[in-house]
Amino acid sequence: MLIFKIMHFVYILECADQSLYVGCTNNLDKRLKQHNSSKFGAHYTKLRRPVKLAYSESFDTLIEARRRESEIKGWRREKKLILINSKNQS
Repeated sequence: MLIFKIMHFVYILECADQSLYVGCTNNLDKRLKQHNSSKFGAHYTKLRRPVKLAYSESFDTLIEARRRESEIKGWRREKKLILINSKNQS
């Protein structure tokens, strides 16, 4: 019997206008393609394409990912940029 472990991701996208978008998914590659697609993605990113992945974190459960997403969404832009830069430097 095969058991698949589904990972959940919180991600930050940098939009073409340099704004930041925070989201959550269980398939990061697919979701990034959707954000850059004309048929899928959030309304916010549809108006600000192309978007690129600036940061992501993985979690074992959707609950953990949603909590972290909510936390990051409450941050000011400067704090999000510090998080992005700290990941890129390690």
